[in-house]
Amino acid sequence: MTVRIELPRKVKEIISRLEEGGFEAYAVGGCVRDVLLSRTPPDWDITTSARPEEIKALFPRTVDTGIAHGTVTVLIGKEAFEVTTYRADGTYLDGRHPVSVTFLPCLEEDLKRRDFTINAMAYNEKRGLVDLFDGISDLEDGVIRCVGEPGDRFGEDALRMMRAVRFSAQLGFRIDGAALDAAAAMHDSVGIVSAERTSSEFVKILLSAHPEVWRTACDTGICDVVIPEFARLMKIRPEGSTDRDGSVGEHALHTVSLLESSRYTRLAAFFRDIAWTAESSGNKEDTAGEKLTASILRRMKFDNDTVRTVSRLVRFHSCGPYDDEISVRRAIYRMGKDLFPAWEKIEEASTLAYGNDEDEKRISAWKRTARTGRLIMERGDCVSYDGLCLSGHDLVGMGVREGPEVGTVLRSLMEYVLEDPARNIPETLRTYAGVQIKNLHNKE
Repeated sequence: MTVRIELPRKVKEIISRLEEGGFEAYAVGGCVRDVLLSRTPPDWDITTSARPEEIKALFPRTVDTGIAHGTVTVLIGKEAFEVTTYRADGTYLDGRHPVSVTFLPCLEEDLKRRDFTINAMAYNEKRGLVDLFDGISDLEDGVIRCVGEPGDRFGEDALRMMRAVRFSAQLGFRIDGAALDAAAAMHDSVGIVSAERTSSEFVKILLSAHPEVWRTACDTGICDVVIPEFARLMKIRPEGSTDRDGSVGEHALHTVSLLESSRYTRLAAFFRDIAWTAESSGNKEDTAGEKLTASILRRMKFDNDTVRTVSRLVRFHSCGPYDDEISVRRAIYRMGKDLFPAWEKIEEASTLAYGNDEDEKRISAWKRTARTGRLIMERGDCVSYDGLCLSGHDLVGMGVREGPEVGTVLRSLMEYVLEDPARNIPETLRTYAGVQIKNLHNKE
């Protein structure tokens, strides 16, 4: 079967210049796979028989991004393209980096070292598609299959086990049985991979079209290494639940799959019930879940903003729904205007994930909560201290002593306004604050 791929102009330019210099060059890997799947590649990688110094000699603007491993970034206009010399990898000692790299003149040998058949295809306009391992058939059949022996590929880079799960989740493909067996036998080796790399793959899975494929990470034991707390969640069933209900972890994955692909909401939904693995604080706001989520995310090397936002969303997971405006305003005040919409979506999705007829009333209640929240924010009701017509400075001018006393009166004013936003005018708040100040001083 003849396959024709329309290469971008700048990719053609790079390949042509390398060929004019006497070298071979091909588009390779994920970009070829994506085009064959009628997807737009996020980037284009090129492989060549030219060595790094020869690549650099042919192009005026280059960056030595991975020159020890044969990769030079070629800059064409404002775009960057990774151009890598054909190579064979030596022994891997850390599950990621080969001790040595041997540059090769042969494309076929370079393709043999790649992870999966669907990523081991190359293309140029002269030779057409080079597909030594029948990757195009695996694309048609929807299969993730290793190049050669799965144990060899996973032994070279243990992260490839998570990459298999990621491609399965992103493409909706099944993982070949031999690859699954090898992953189950070798899952412990994922522990030698850096947290930054495993976390990156985890997020890609969670944000994919099929985040529920994380079950495969659980079934193979990968989750036991990366997020052992969630692996335990997959074994916990609430008292009174049925086989139809599934485990707490299954419910979390179902909830994630019902949400739009948003980093914070999907992460929060994933960790929403993590407190089942810890001793609950017993509070309405789940501080145990919040603390455990923050601890896990820090261990996984997530940035501080993600840790704060996701763990805070988890904290409020057991709150609501609310029927009246006062309760919704209080909820927005506690969470913040930025988190409230995400929190409501997560809780509605969680209710939907149960799939029980008796939950219809609760789903309707969540929809009312969402509508009320939107109305409150569109109307501009005061739901935070910066919206109050009186500031701490104003209170000090009214005789409040600086320090804790200012906070006490501000909290009283906030609650007063949450009950009725119409009270948020200077005269009304000054009158109310005066009463609060008098009461404080009378207690002394």
